[in-house]
Amino acid sequence: MKVTRHAASRRRRTRTGTRGLWTTAIAALAATGVVLCLVMVLRPDGGSAPGRTVAASAADTPSSTTQGKPSRSPSPSPSRSPSTAPPTATPGASPSKPPAATPGARAAASKPARAASAEVPSAGRIRPGVTYRGLATHYDAADGNGACLFGPSDGLMIAAMNHTDYETSRACGAYIRVRAASGATVTVKITNECPLPCAPGQIDLSKQAFAKLGALSAGELSITWTLLSPSTSDTVAVRYKTGSTQYWCGIQVVGHRNPVARLEVRADGGWRALARTEFNYFLSEQGTGCGGALRITDIYGEQLQVDGIPVRADVLQPTGVQFRQH
Repeated sequence: MKVTRHAASRRRRTRTGTRGLWTTAIAALAATGVVLCLVMVLRPDGGSAPGRTVAASAADTPSSTTQGKPSRSPSPSPSRSPSTAPPTATPGASPSKPPAATPGARAAASKPARAASAEVPSAGRIRPGVTYRGLATHYDAADGNGACLFGPSDGLMIAAMNHTDYETSRACGAYIRVRAASGATVTVKITNECPLPCAPGQIDLSKQAFAKLGALSAGELSITWTLLSPSTSDTVAVRYKTGSTQYWCGIQVVGHRNPVARLEVRADGGWRALARTEFNYFLSEQGTGCGGALRITDIYGEQLQVDGIPVRADVLQPTGVQFRQH
């Protein structure tokens, strides 16, 4: 009986071992079938596709699969790793809004349109066609001379431009029409500078000019003003400053219809611009061009070339030419 039970026990273990071998073989065949199916799905055309190979390789890394579970299709978004994590948002940044404009960009945006600039290529702060607002005050103009050093004036319909808009004497000789709130107007020539604290837009009129707009007792008036290009029979004149020689000279332009933007002298086969001063002269510190040809440009870009003006200090020398009216 013991022998029989032992033999039966061996037979049961043998059958159990056989069933384990069959189970293992079936599992192996099933795994092989899964692998073949995956290969067919990934490469249905059986051809070589380098782009797909790279993507498939990235999807088959251990971090994207779990043992005992079928692998999932790669997620449309990249996996969160140090190399693929999105950048940290900076304070105030928003994907739906453009970045804030820099001070330089804001400044560029506030400039006049390119078309307007093309019409007045050399204009400074005071531009044609622009209406400026400010206050009118008055001063005793005496003989009419002022910071522009034009000399005494026969008429006193003149004014001093505020320091900001005076712009290193660039406003000297400009004609402007000033209008009060009452509708009264007066046309004046800028011959002087109104120093700080005169504010931008402010015009300090001679008493005679102010009286055209209102009573002197008012002290100040709210005004608007615009640049003019007046009718005139005068021609441009040139004056060399006292002390000028062929080795050093200061050159002034007088009687111009439109504001002067630049003065150049002939030098080295070309033209050289001279520096402008607060007292309305263009200086040649080394004497370059003193007594030679001059080229004068107004704010509209028109150029007048003048030859044969010798260095004669403090003498007003006519040129016989004038800028066009605008």
